Amino acid sequence: MTQKNIIRLCAVVMALSGIVMIFTSLYPILSYEWEASQKYPILISPLVDNGTGSFKFTEKDYTKAQNWFEDVKESGFSEDGFKYFTLSIPKLEIEAATVIIGGSDLSDHLIQFPGTALPGKVGNSVIFGHSILPQYYDPENYLSIFSTLPSLEEGDELFVEYEGMMYKYLVKDMFEVRPSDIQILEQSTSSSYITLVTCTPPGHPLKPRRLIVRAELVTS
Repeated sequence: MTQKNIIRLCAVVMALSGIVMIFTSLYPILSYEWEASQKYPILISPLVDNGTGSFKFTEKDYTKAQNWFEDVKESGFSEDGFKYFTLSIPKLEIEAATVIIGGSDLSDHLIQFPGTALPGKVGNSVIFGHSILPQYYDPENYLSIFSTLPSLEEGDELFVEYEGMMYKYLVKDMFEVRPSDIQILEQSTSSSYITLVTCTPPGHPLKPRRLIVRAELVTS
């Protein structure tokens, strides 16, 4: 084989490799978008308009929980003096993942939004988790731990261990919201709920929406 043919072959291989890399990155996002259009046809709130007729996206560090929703105060997020509990989701092979109450670093653990109800108590415990492209999912890696959260369905089980008590929750509802919608942080006096939150589509660089998985306490 001549040097010229070798160069051509290398160029073809590199081009094909590039196409494969682009496909493996885009396909999960496009696939999720199609499935989401069927499962969550109505969003809770619109995108934020920047006043010019176009939508505003800003570069944020989404490993920090306080950046996930707009107009949320950062004062409650701290790594000092925190409490924690564990979350298990058998369907996703998540076992005893650490949830920090009021922490901020999603690369090291899950975060419970400060001021929301404690597990097992009446109210709504809101838990944030990071996600990336689902093909890189690792239930032990907190940067990818919620990447397959969209695969949950109504009736799936969640388990929380807090202060020596085990609580079982069942998924009741799943929907998407925009970053401007903080109504999911509201509390309830009717029962004990856990709300899981992650960015969608998993792996999308702009993090345009939030997936909400709400589960209700059934036993304690």
